[in-house]
Formats: sequence, C-alpha cells, structure tokens
Amino acid sequence: MTSTTTPLTQLSAWKSLTQHFTAIESTHLRTLFEEDQTRGERLTAEGGDLFFDYSKNRVTDETLKLLIQLAEESGLRQRIEAMFSGEKINITEDRAVLHTALRAPRDKTIIVDGENVVSHVHEVLDRMSAFSERVRSGDWKGHSGKRIVNVVNIGIGGSDLGPVMAYEALKHFSQRDMVFRFVSNVDGTDFAEAVQDLDPSETLFIVASKTFTTLETMTNANTARAWLLAAFAGDSSAVAKHFVAVSTNAEKVSAFGIDTANMFGFWDWVGGRYSMDSAIGLSTMLAIGPDNFKAMLDGFHQMDEHYRTAPFEKNIPVLMALLSIWYSNFFGSESIAVLPYEQYLKRFPAYLQQLTMESNGKYITLSGNRVDYTTGTIYFGEPGTNGQHSFYQLIHQGTELIPCDFIAFGKSLNPLGRHHDMLIANVLAQSEALAFGKTEEQVKEEGTPDWLVPHRVFEGNRPSNTIFADELSPSILGQLVALYEHCVFTQGSIWQINSFDQWGVELGKQLAQRIIPELESSETPDLQHDSSTNNLIRRYRATKEK
Repeated sequence: MTSTTTPLTQLSAWKSLTQHFTAIESTHLRTLFEEDQTRGERLTAEGGDLFFDYSKNRVTDETLKLLIQLAEESGLRQRIEAMFSGEKINITEDRAVLHTALRAPRDKTIIVDGENVVSHVHEVLDRMSAFSERVRSGDWKGHSGKRIVNVVNIGIGGSDLGPVMAYEALKHFSQRDMVFRFVSNVDGTDFAEAVQDLDPSETLFIVASKTFTTLETMTNANTARAWLLAAFAGDSSAVAKHFVAVSTNAEKVSAFGIDTANMFGFWDWVGGRYSMDSAIGLSTMLAIGPDNFKAMLDGFHQMDEHYRTAPFEKNIPVLMALLSIWYSNFFGSESIAVLPYEQYLKRFPAYLQQLTMESNGKYITLSGNRVDYTTGTIYFGEPGTNGQHSFYQLIHQGTELIPCDFIAFGKSLNPLGRHHDMLIANVLAQSEALAFGKTEEQVKEEGTPDWLVPHRVFEGNRPSNTIFADELSPSILGQLVALYEHCVFTQGSIWQINSFDQWGVELGKQLAQRIIPELESSETPDLQHDSSTNNLIRRYRATKEK
C-alpha cells in the first residue's frame, strides 16, 4: 500500500513560506515586540491544563497564517481523524496507530478489524490494577512468603524509557517503602548494579517484551532468572512468584516459568515508543498506584481531545510542530532543546529522544520517494538550572540556531524557602535573554572595555516556547507526553513520512546476530565482513583469550 499526494515543496503554502522567509529572516524579536505591545498576551494557547506561550518565536501573523495553511494543504485534519478512528495509517506494516485508545474512556468505541479495542484496553487495565493492589498491599508474596518490596523492570527502548521517565517524573507520588530499578542495556553491568543490594526473596521482575524474543531483554531476563534460582537452590517453581510478563507470546512466557495469568498483553497497533500508558506501564502503576495511573491516562486523554478538536491556530501540538518545521526547513536549524525546570522531569528529554527521532528520522516519503527537504530534528536537553552551566552557552552565543522548549510549574512539589522562586526566575530570565540579548550599546554602558565588548554582546533573536502548568502531577505528565506525541505526528504528516515504523533499527540487530557466534566460536571463524570489522573481531577474540 502506498500513498500519493502533492509533494510538500509543491504545495502553495510551502512556496509562499519560502518567499515570506526571505522577507522576515533578518527581523529581530526586539522589533516584533516593539511593534506589537500585546504580542506576549496574544500569541498564547491553552489546552487541558497547559498554558503555551509562543510569542518569543521569529514569526509574524503572516507567518502563522501560512504555516496553518501548510497544515491544511497537507491534509492534517484528515490524517488526525484517520489516526483516531483506527485506519491503518502505518502503511509499511499495515497497522492502525491507536495509542490514543490506551487512554480512551471505558464507554468509548473504536473498531479495528471488527473489534472494539477499547474494551480490550480496559480489560488489561483492570487486571493490572488488581495485580498492583495485591503487590502494593503485601498480599502478593514471594516464594519464601516474604512481601515484595523490590520491583525490577527489564525492557529496552519504549519498554524501558517510558517506565523510567514516568517513575522519575512521578516519584513524589510513589510508594516509598518499595524500591524500583530498571534494566535495559545488554551490558552486564546494568543488571549487576541494579540487583547488587537486593534480596531475591523480596524482588519481582517485570519482563517487558511483546514477542518474548528481544535479544537484550531476554538476555537480561535469563540472567535475572539464574540470579533468582541461585538464591532458591535451583527451585524453578520460584520463578512464578518473582516474575511477571508484559508480552503476547504465551508459549514462551510459560516456558520461561511465568504463570500466563500474570502475563499482561498489548497490541500491534501500539508502537513501543507510544506504549508507556499500556501494560508497559505496569511498573509505573506499581509505583504510583492504580488511581494515579488512571489520572495520568485522563491527562493523556485531555490532550488527545484538545488535539483532535481545537482549531489549528489554538492547537498546541499543531503550533509546536509548525514552529519546529519553520525553523528546520526554512532557517536550517537541526535541533531543539527541551528544558524542564523541574528536577522530577530529569529523564523527560531522554524519553523524547526516542519518541521524536525514532519516529521522524526518515528519508523516504509515504509515496516511496526520497525527500528533498529536511526531516527529523535532534532533540536533547537537561533540567534547569543544570543545563545553564553546561550547554546553554552554545544556545546563547553559538553559531547554531537552537529553538528551545522551556517547561515550568507554578508550584513545587517540595517547597523549600526561596528555591522555587529562584528556579522560576531563571527560566523566565533564560527565555528573555535568548529572545532579546544584550546590544553593544548596553554592554558599553556597563563600562566594559572596548576590547571586551564583542565577547559580551548577546545577539538574541533565539526563539523559544514556554509550557507552563500549575504543578507536576500524573495528569500533567500525561498531558505533556501526549503533547509531544501529537507534535511528532503533525511533523510527520506535513513531512509526508511514516512516523510509526522504525526499519532503521533492524539492520544493526541483524548484523549483531551474525557477529555473536563469530565472537563466541571456539574455532577461528571465517570472517566475511569488511576489513575494519574483521580486524576488530579478531582483536576482541584475542583480548578474550588473554
């Protein structure tokens, strides 16, 4: 199945934006604010509980009109409806894209292949809730009769990044008499450090692999199984009390020793990087409880409804995506910094790296043609104020244009004296400094020696968005994640690429399966790689033999 449409660069709005860019390229944000005293109040939008200030972007009303026209000409509204209604828009894998169904209310109906998938979603959520309550209350006991106090999630990619991020983000709401760890890397150090101080008799492993064949996950799962059995004198019946699975492969789960009654499934219309609110979020539910997990799902759903119904000119995910396309495709910007001024969101930028770059790192369009424009943006970031003392220098005075998303909250979950006022002062100061900078005249007025003046000038005109909410909560986290999910989909729709496959992940995996036996063979292997790879394999084998 292929999709045919007018090439992006041939759309009327794209051509108009190209002309408009030449007229506005050198316009400074200082000028835009001076000419419109209401700009800071006017260029804002609200969705769910999020307030979005995009006034510090290098755009005029004409820019915004043309960007919204681009969204309309790209068929974005139709694409949104196709996704929400369960059409198989993931054309390379012939799948629906329905992460939005994971947070749909119980009475909602979404039909895929003749079945209402929402009822299946809530069946799994109910089973997750019942299991979580048993573990959290101490009703679920380990093989020796001890209560479970340690939970180790074993997964990789979306089966790890989402749960890790959510646990850190919502730690304030977690059950503090339980310990949560996450293992993803096939590097044995990851597992060894995760369990070093844990008692096997009090530890529960969640093995998250849809097929129960993922190389890294199953390698770590088998190591965890051996670690557990070593504590129980090899009694394999212990496995059923210390392992559960997030999978759809009942045969392999059962062969591992896990009771399939403790297997929680999800569906092929859920991509890994969109799955943190599915059964993949079991560790999250164990940490924060079913009620808080449901509040998070409600937050996701609020943003889903905003995205689906709000007009484009007030639609936060659409506006964010259009602004990123403006900078990427017209200014030549290659990256976006996500800067949460909230320590609990310290893993949020890392989570977004997979969501954004695995989704839109594509050079082939839905029609099967190579793009002749930039797609995919590099996302990175760190919590404020830490980032200010590392990479902000590049954003302020470097030669690269790096748009920023600042995320801030009106209240702290841990109010300590002046800390939060100082934190918010910094986020507001950074966006102001990036936008307006400091002129040569201002630097000279401070008495700066002439030779030093150029070093202390800030050109400004560096764009940013500010996303503001009252306080971080499970609902707000859901809204933030859904905001970026829909931003990614909007970008991909306009770039005419498939945001929901990831063929680029596969080649390295296939080659690794070929190389593993060449590293482990007791006989000298007949190497048929390139000269560099062959030489590195020989060096590794020689090192092992020392």
